[in-house]
Amino acid sequence: MQPDTAEKPATSLLKDRVLREQISSLYASIRTGSLVELWITAVFWVVFYLQLHNKAIFIWAAMHFVENLRTLMLQAAYARQPDAASDSRLWERRYSREVFINGCIWGLAPWMFLPADDLALTAVMTMFILGKFTIGVISMVVCRRAVTRYVVPMALGLSSALAWLGDAMHFFLGSATVAYAIVMLAFSRQLHKLLTDALVVRFEKEALAEQLSEQVAITQRASSEKTRFFAAASHDLRQPLHAIALFGAVLDKELTGRAVHAHAERLMDAVRALSVSLDTMLDVSQLDAGVIKPEMRLVPLSRTLEALNQMFAVRANQKGLELRVRASPLWVHTDPQLLQRMLSNLIENALKFTVRGGVIVMARARDEEIWLDVRDSGVGIAAENIDSIFDEFYQVGNAGRDRAQGLGIGLALVRRLSRLLGHPVHVYSRVDKGSRFRVILPKADPTSSPEKPEPMVSERAVVIQRLPRRVLVIDDEADICEAIETLLGLHGVKVESVSNEADARQALQLAAKVSLPFEALLCDYRLQGGMDGLDAALRLRQSFAPELPLLIITGETAPARLQRIYDLGVPVLFKPAAAPDLLQALSELVKT
Repeated sequence: MQPDTAEKPATSLLKDRVLREQISSLYASIRTGSLVELWITAVFWVVFYLQLHNKAIFIWAAMHFVENLRTLMLQAAYARQPDAASDSRLWERRYSREVFINGCIWGLAPWMFLPADDLALTAVMTMFILGKFTIGVISMVVCRRAVTRYVVPMALGLSSALAWLGDAMHFFLGSATVAYAIVMLAFSRQLHKLLTDALVVRFEKEALAEQLSEQVAITQRASSEKTRFFAAASHDLRQPLHAIALFGAVLDKELTGRAVHAHAERLMDAVRALSVSLDTMLDVSQLDAGVIKPEMRLVPLSRTLEALNQMFAVRANQKGLELRVRASPLWVHTDPQLLQRMLSNLIENALKFTVRGGVIVMARARDEEIWLDVRDSGVGIAAENIDSIFDEFYQVGNAGRDRAQGLGIGLALVRRLSRLLGHPVHVYSRVDKGSRFRVILPKADPTSSPEKPEPMVSERAVVIQRLPRRVLVIDDEADICEAIETLLGLHGVKVESVSNEADARQALQLAAKVSLPFEALLCDYRLQGGMDGLDAALRLRQSFAPELPLLIITGETAPARLQRIYDLGVPVLFKPAAAPDLLQALSELVKT
């Protein structure tokens, strides 16, 4: 079996990094260690010279001071070398050589001036050298070679000099010296391993942290790419669908009362179905962009539940299912429109995956909370899939992407709305038995809110008071321009279409000359050549008519661009725009 060639280099690189760290810390401590060494040497020299008056001590001290100077010079050379860390083994050998010489000098001391007849002074020398053992082990433990080369010559010099004297006491001291050296070497080996393992763990953790950071960056890039792709695909789909919706509205109006009118109705049904899917993707983008801000207030659940019952009763009946939405006198603190959107997604999902039986929606109070349950008798969800059902485009049992089951975004929207509103959602499900989605809402006291609740969105009627007489449209899609001209022309609106800012500027200048000003400006966000339609429209208003009503019509879903539109407070209509929505938006633009 061949060794793992990928693992070996990685292990070698880790060992080299550990060695570099060890040698770097070793050289960093040389200056302090040399100062301590000089101080100990000076004390040792003074004590023994005053006691023995042996001139050999001067020779020993001179050798020691020269060696300390060499060590300091070695440290300076290491500091000057910019790439010293890249050749750590060379600097390890150099340091080990210097400490070996230092150890030999200390090993010579007993042979040069150990008193044979002064046991007390002999004990002092023994204690000095054994103390040097300990200091050497502690200061050099990161380099086992250095420890060995420092301790061994000292131990051999002292123990052999003591044994040479021959009597039992000196022999005992020599034996104790050898034993102590062995113990200290064993201790240094264990301590060295402990420190090395600590460095290995540290570097492995750093490597894991770097890998995790890289993975996070990759995930963020993938998410960003997904968002960009999402926005581009949605925009490109919305462009032709917008033209289809407007032309379809024209056909529907012109064919009213004729035999082929049913075909126009079916066309518009298909357009509306596709529009719902695209609007769902738009909702995801808007929530991700943070442009949807909840307006929290006290809300009676009865209104929300009544609206939901009206929305889904017919659909449930068409599928032969029973939909029971139980009335409730409870009040909650929430945004009623977003709550209704959240619950409608849950009910729609329940009806979609229920073949027989039905769906129950009910609310009950639990202490300071309201538990709002959406229960169904559908196919259920396996335990291993529950964590994934809130992901975008994830659908249990729809590997073939049957579009009758939707896009798989409904529950992704529920999760986003849940986080936005602060209403946790809990799921309990059994395969072939059904599912329960529970929304936890904060309980509210209706007596603390004297204000009458606002009507839900579904209750508001669309009222068109009046339309502008002349409209300037800036859009580089000829089909869309023609569709808008045809649709608005049926309602008595004169439309002039241009494809860019320069042509729009000429149209505004001409309108000013002939005293036929435009009453509204409709502009696409993305124009040809990468031009920003919003910037173009704002420049045109500033140059010609600052009060000219502006409506942005766009298929854009990129979160950053959506945020910019909302920040500027410019009205926006998203493609594909249904004819009533376009007429309503124009009517609101020219309200006085």
